[in-house]
Formats: sequence, C-alpha cells, structure tokens
Amino acid sequence: MTVPAGLRALRHRDFRVFFAGQAVALVGSWMQQVAQAWLVLSLTNSPLRLGLVGSLNFLPILLFALVGGAVADRLPKRRLLVLTQSLLFCQTATLALLIVSGRVRYWHICVLALVWGIANTIDLPVRQAFVVELAGRTDVTSAVALNSAAFNVARIVGPAAAGLLIARAGVAPAYFINAGAFVVVIVALLTVRARGTPLPRGGTTIGEEIREGVGYVLHTPRILILLAVLAVISITVFNFSVYVPLFARQVLGLGPEGFGLLMAAVGVGAVGGALTLGALQAPSISLLFTTGFLSCTGLVVMSTIGRFGAAAGVLFVLGWISVMVVAGCQAALQLAAPDRLRGRIMSLHTFIYGGVFPFGAFTVGSISEHWGVSWAFRVAGLFGLTALTLVLFWWRFRTRET
Repeated sequence: MTVPAGLRALRHRDFRVFFAGQAVALVGSWMQQVAQAWLVLSLTNSPLRLGLVGSLNFLPILLFALVGGAVADRLPKRRLLVLTQSLLFCQTATLALLIVSGRVRYWHICVLALVWGIANTIDLPVRQAFVVELAGRTDVTSAVALNSAAFNVARIVGPAAAGLLIARAGVAPAYFINAGAFVVVIVALLTVRARGTPLPRGGTTIGEEIREGVGYVLHTPRILILLAVLAVISITVFNFSVYVPLFARQVLGLGPEGFGLLMAAVGVGAVGGALTLGALQAPSISLLFTTGFLSCTGLVVMSTIGRFGAAAGVLFVLGWISVMVVAGCQAALQLAAPDRLRGRIMSLHTFIYGGVFPFGAFTVGSISEHWGVSWAFRVAGLFGLTALTLVLFWWRFRTRET
C-alpha cells in the first residue's frame, strides 16, 4: 500500500488496528481529564488541590516506572495491555457511579487518581515498546508521530465535547463515555495478531534487569541528552491540564466551554507538530533543542496575556512546538534502544515524561494558589530556559570531548 511518508506506519495491519482502537480511547480519556479538572474545582475551588490530583495521577509512575519497563521486557506485551486497559475501565466506571449516586468526594478522586497512575506505570512503557513490533524499526518515527497526532486530535475533540457536555449534563456522562472507549480499545487489542513475545533472557531478577537498563543509559550520551531535554519540557511545559483550567477561570473568567476551547487550541497546534515530525526520518538533537527553547519562551509570553484570542493563539503555537520535542524524543529513543532493552529504556521515558509531572503540577498549583497562574507561567518558562541552556552547554562539552 502506497502512503505518504508521514503515514507510512499505516502500511502495517496490526498498527492500523492498534491505532484505531487507541484513537477512540484517547478521545474518552481527554473527556475524562476535563471532567476531572472541573469536578475537583467544583468540589474544592482550590488550585492547590487540583494540582495535587494531577500529582497523584503520576506519582506511581515516578515510583515504579522502571519496574514497568522490566516487566515489559519479560512478559507478552499484548496481554499486559489488555490487563492494564481493563483496570483503567474499572477505575473510570467506579468514579462515574460515585458521581451519579451523588456520593463522590474529593478523597475518592485522589484514591482513583492513584489507581490510574498504577495502571499506567505498566501500560505506558509496554505500549511504547510494542509500537516497534507493530510498525517495524524503519517506520517507528511515523508510528510515534501518528500516535501523537491521535493523542492531540483527541485533545481537540475530547475537551471541546466535554466542555459542552459538562455545561448541559454535568460531569458523569464524560466518565461513562470513557468507560465505553476502554471497551473499544480492549477489543482492538484482542484482534492484534502480534503478541509482543519477549526475547529469551537469562535467569536474572527484575532488580538486575533494571540495573542493566540504567547502566546502559548512563554510558550512552545520546540517550542521556534526549532524556534531559524531555525532563525539562515535561516539568515546565506539559502541565496544560493544570495551567489551562486555572487560566480560564482566574484570568479570563470563563466557564467549561471556554476552558474546552482553549484546550482544543493546544490540541490543534499539537496535531500540526506531530504531522510535521512524522515527515522526518529521524529527529535531530538540534531540532529538539530549538523547539524546546521556543516552548519555554511561549510560557513566558502566556504570562503577559489577558485576552481569549491571544491566549488561544499562543496555546496553539505551544501545542505545535512542544509536541515536536516530546514526540521527537520518544522517536529518537525508540531508534537508539537495543531490542532487548527497549522496554526498560522506554520506561525511563515514561519515568521522566510522567514521573516529573507531579512536581510540575504541584508547583504550578502552588504558585497559582498564592500569586496567580500568570506567575506560574512566568516562573516555569524562565526555569525551563535556564535548564535547557545548561543542558545544551553539557552536550556541547561532551561532543567536543569525543
């Protein structure tokens, strides 16, 4: 099948099935994220507590992501994904029933946020490592870009639909829709032919395998620099689920419809960024640094904005360039990882991308609680620019040494 360069991963039947199921599930997940943010603010009216829930979503990833990577290299990947998606279905359905019954409390959201994080601790590295088996090494950049595009199309459709739905019917329907979406992705996984069978290994323990993976990364400068850039962008830029609802309420005085439209602006830009990345064979280090610096500059610009149109425009650009950094780092890591270590190396991607989020989300919520979200944008942007500058100096020093 002849397809454009950026879509070449769609030549593979298993990837097409996986991609279709994931696209449906992502729309539901984004609807739930918007519903969760609005539910927390409705129950507590506290930016700090919103940031805490975001932190709890990702805390298990910070603590156990490396274990998830070792598991991904030991067990069949398709079976693991079915199990994790089933657990996520149970989490979503439970919260939906609590809301409908009128019994939902803030602590319920916190506990179930931890359950979500535990499931994703296994799901994310397994999913990322499985992509190579579904699309092949030659088409992995296209596959990563298409997954990112699907994620960000869902970021457009999900928040916009959720905003309208919440305004008219409350938050419960968004949770029920997401529960149905998990059923769709489970069925899709069961029809994928590839099983993701792990390579033969010795009688090593999980602890020994984690040490092997970490040791390989520490002695591979290219992987280290990719993870360093990812860490800076993850802790500063990718807190949209905290930034945007606070900006909509504190600065613009908007309701759920306006919040959903601002999130959609981020998503539209991110789709453009993902498709741009998909046209490349492999992202370069210089491209990742350039888009990283532009992303942090965009946060500083957001701190000066007080109008909806300007905010939507800057968030559109932020979505475009920031997704090129994150998806570009993932694609480059997939290409740099040996097959036998891919799960463990991608777990480090998960550890950084998701694991540092609790610190970023909590910091954004805390600064916003005391000084407002505009100051949170400003502090994060300036910190990101400083950190990226230091990382760039380190990379140039290592390059001159070799």
